[in-house]
Amino acid sequence: MMESYEVARVLFLKSLALIYCVGFLNVVNQYLGLLGEKGLLPVGHFIQKVTWKRCPTVFWMNYSDSVLKAAGWFGFLLGVCAFFGFSERSGFLWHVLVWGGMWVLYLSFVNIGQVFYGFGWESLLLETGFVAIFFPPENVETPVILIWILRWLLFRLMFGAGLIKLRGDKCWWDLTCMYYYYETQPMPNPLSWYFHQLKPWMHRTSTFFTHFVELVIPWAVLFPGVIGYVGGGFSAFFMLMLIVSGNLSWLNYLSLLLCFSCFDDAFWSQFFSVGPIHTMPDHWVYLCFVYGYAAFVAYRSWEPAKNLVSRHQLMNTSYDPFHLVNSYGAFGSITRRRFEIIIEGTSGNPFDEECVWKEYEFKGKPGSVSVCPPQVAPYHMRLDWLMWFAAMGSYHHHPWTVHLVKKLLENEKVVMNLLKYNPFADEPPEYIRAELYLYKFAPWGSKDWWVRERAGSFLPPMSLDNDQLLEYCRRYGWI
Repeated sequence: MMESYEVARVLFLKSLALIYCVGFLNVVNQYLGLLGEKGLLPVGHFIQKVTWKRCPTVFWMNYSDSVLKAAGWFGFLLGVCAFFGFSERSGFLWHVLVWGGMWVLYLSFVNIGQVFYGFGWESLLLETGFVAIFFPPENVETPVILIWILRWLLFRLMFGAGLIKLRGDKCWWDLTCMYYYYETQPMPNPLSWYFHQLKPWMHRTSTFFTHFVELVIPWAVLFPGVIGYVGGGFSAFFMLMLIVSGNLSWLNYLSLLLCFSCFDDAFWSQFFSVGPIHTMPDHWVYLCFVYGYAAFVAYRSWEPAKNLVSRHQLMNTSYDPFHLVNSYGAFGSITRRRFEIIIEGTSGNPFDEECVWKEYEFKGKPGSVSVCPPQVAPYHMRLDWLMWFAAMGSYHHHPWTVHLVKKLLENEKVVMNLLKYNPFADEPPEYIRAELYLYKFAPWGSKDWWVRERAGSFLPPMSLDNDQLLEYCRRYGWI
């Protein structure tokens, strides 16, 4: 009896549709503030410097705010249709149009998203979403080759993450990385504090377990039957642990739905009845497309496979602007200390010691020491995440931070919508500065979640007529 994966197909497609919905809500809520006409990195300035061949997008001719927002809502509606199975019940053509439409739209946003869309999970969503286009509607049996394409993707994702750790930070070798991870990860969640308080031997055990799941278990997902169940089960459990201990956007959720490919209908039939599939006749054209795509994946897998064995392994890399077969990896290095940029404004004299500075609050990243880290994943706070990166360097390497200051000095509405609290809602401040603080989780018994101490200045006080601010804005075409 041949293997069937109809339960896996349903779970995979419905879960992926939900992740697409989250991704498009991300567009609707944040794209204008980040990349719109009045955003931090306006798309119009970027598109004039690149070619369509390098950045294929449907927004090449029209990238107005209204078009971008309408496209985001349209993508969300397609995701809703896919989740409720409207496309599957309507036959091959509608299935391809719905899933292909989501993929084209999201690719278009990613390719003009610049640094705010430069994350590995964007490529992972696009690669996974492209596979979904080839899945059949509900009255056609799923070709097993599609399941193995998903397993090959899961293998590259997990094994690439494991190898990048061995080639990266020495704390992965001495089994101390997980002690630092919970506190210094880009965006902790409410349980991260509790995970950080675990005993040292527990952190070493979890680090060893990470190596086991990412270096040994991936080989199991390449086998059918019980061995595949073991591989999928360990991988799924690992993803669930990462989900409950931090906010890594939809990376772990996407990885989790790939694990469904490890469980055939024989596995699920142990728990509930799995009905037979009535395959539609005369669908040889469809099978030609499926096996043609499988051959394409095999051909394009050469670069990712070569990257896995390379001493100079790249962490998250796409080999074409369509993000079809990519290389993955995560946390090759772990930061030991957590720095946060705290943005403050004042309407007084910034050089007066008595000057009162008021803090801006972000929605996701740490700010006030008394505020519990929020649970936001699978939603993604893009500005908050980039602030974490910026805190590890200089504003010279993150020039958009200077533009952020300008927007705050102007109380620009679309940018203010990205923040949780604006202390100058009625009238913008005269000056803004960005201070650098060292953050640590508060000890047991503290009423606060964090303790912090000032570590220096990230940006000096700036006003709208500040020469440095004006120079940056002219250099990058923001004024």
